[in-house]
Amino acid sequence: MARSIRYPQGADPTRRPEWLKVRLNYNERAKELGEVINRLNLNTVCAEAKCPNIGECWGVGTATIMILGDTCTRKCSFCAVKTGKPNLIDPMEPANVAQAISYMNLGHVVITSVDRDDLKDGGAAHWAATIRAVHFKCPDTSVEVLTGDFKGKTDDIETVLEARPEVFSHNLETTRRLTWQVRSNSDFDRSLKVLEHAAKWGAERVKTGVMLGLGETMDEVKETMRAAADAGVQYFSVGQYLRPTRHHHQVQRFWTPMEFAELKAYGEEDLGFLNMESGPLVRSSYHAEKAVIKDQIALRKQV
Repeated sequence: MARSIRYPQGADPTRRPEWLKVRLNYNERAKELGEVINRLNLNTVCAEAKCPNIGECWGVGTATIMILGDTCTRKCSFCAVKTGKPNLIDPMEPANVAQAISYMNLGHVVITSVDRDDLKDGGAAHWAATIRAVHFKCPDTSVEVLTGDFKGKTDDIETVLEARPEVFSHNLETTRRLTWQVRSNSDFDRSLKVLEHAAKWGAERVKTGVMLGLGETMDEVKETMRAAADAGVQYFSVGQYLRPTRHHHQVQRFWTPMEFAELKAYGEEDLGFLNMESGPLVRSSYHAEKAVIKDQIALRKQV
């Protein structure tokens, strides 16, 4: 059983510690990928959310594609994606997403979206169309979706699930106590029910994740992980929150690599997550393909 250890507080929250300093490196592959995304009029959460791993991921030809536009109807205090009145849905987007993935020749892709509370189904039908377009054009590519909560509407959640994504993901983002401060128009227990519904429905893999540094305690993080495991979550990710601008939620502290290691051990040894990613630079879609590949290898060994 993983043992809880007391650690010193992280570094000054106004200055990033050494373990969070990343050098962006755009090679030719990254530039080429950026050109494809722009040409097909697609958005990526990598760019919109100012992800620190963008150079690494784009450099090997992977990206998290963001559908349903680049404008969110919610205003979460941690998120760099712009908020406002979204444009009309692009009917060509599912085909363009599939074309981009085919060009990149990906074995696994992560697709996410802005929240579209302005739409009756929250964009669920568009989600399903995109998943099916990718499966049709790229039959060897596994699809991971990172969705919003669809206001908890099970019919809309099932519309997405019926398109059979290989991984269904919805992020809790933070602990129950901090949700009202961090996530606009969201509810911790509603998100848990989304995950639980997906697991009970029969999703192949269910995934969630949280950010650290918003003011949570170690006990609260572990409580959140236990709640996710009880809901049927199999994959869990933990990373450090980085404030995108001075207008966003203040970083309360930087968690240390040793603390992330403790959480990884807790998730694997105590809770039995099939895949547990925990580290300062971990994001929900970071190295997402490795978890699915590991699962596939394990299944082949059982045959």
